[in-house]
Amino acid sequence: MNKGTISICFVAEALAEAKRRGLDIAALTARAGFSAELLDMPLARVSPQQYGALWHALAAELDDEFFGMDAHPMRPGGFAILCHAVLDCRDLRHALERALRFFSLVLDDVSGHLGVEDGRAALTLVDRARPARLFAHGTLFVILYGLACWLVGRRLPILATSFCQPAPGHAAEYRLIFGQALRFDQPASRLVMDAAHLELPLVRERKAAQAFLREAPANFLVKYRCRNGPTALVRGRLCRVPPADWPDFEDLAASMHTTASTLRRHLEQEGRTYQGIKDELRRDLAVDYLCNSPSSVADIAHALGFAEHSAFHRAFRKWTGASPGAYRHGASGDPRASGSRVAP
Repeated sequence: MNKGTISICFVAEALAEAKRRGLDIAALTARAGFSAELLDMPLARVSPQQYGALWHALAAELDDEFFGMDAHPMRPGGFAILCHAVLDCRDLRHALERALRFFSLVLDDVSGHLGVEDGRAALTLVDRARPARLFAHGTLFVILYGLACWLVGRRLPILATSFCQPAPGHAAEYRLIFGQALRFDQPASRLVMDAAHLELPLVRERKAAQAFLREAPANFLVKYRCRNGPTALVRGRLCRVPPADWPDFEDLAASMHTTASTLRRHLEQEGRTYQGIKDELRRDLAVDYLCNSPSSVADIAHALGFAEHSAFHRAFRKWTGASPGAYRHGASGDPRASGSRVAP
């Protein structure tokens, strides 16, 4: 149930270079399984499967797994080579240092280094030529961090993240990935973890890489999202039960061995409310059902705990700016292209 969805803002960012080059955006999104109409819905979301398919379609069309964001393209297959190159490293530190060397060889405009100070390990990115887009730095962090988590077989807590670029309008989407300790307009782009994790041994073998590479790195945006903090803990608990059985706030707090006032204060510190978390999870589930199931809109409304069909329509329009039917039409892509979708 806890699949999550990806903001259309990230889709637009990924497509920026393809659009600048005059490529057929409608054809690209159709290959990924959704319509370009969603790009005109600022609140729209896509499924991880659709984003993964778009990632691979773009890499093939641009001949670049870095979406044209660097003067030197990262040719398709580059990420697979990186994964195989780090599998025999002695520990995570060795793997990250090798991965950073790989990117310094493949990319011209940006490089990175690993530093350790006061028990904190920092991945720092440096622009060597033109200033990089926020999405470029964010994509590199997602790849490096997601690869690190996969190699050691666990999600590694992110202590802090900073970007040298200004905050975008969809900064909240970056916080879903990197956590609340995120700052923009900083002197450098840096992702910080506990230095003790650098000594972790790698647990993956080459035979596991093939299955991993079928979905990576596009799935990193949801697979290794920040799971620390009260918001993530509340969402995780809700994901274990059907929406109709979600507890009231007091019962939820008791199940988490805390008081309602304490949990509410912790959520407020992250700028969140229980109702907002429930709405976002219902939205993600609704998008998933509309994109990936044949269920009728009425059945989806019932599954999400709405007593009335009309209430679901009103809520979904508030979440995405479109009715469930219009959204399903936009998310379905061109039916004539369904046989040529790119598998994530």
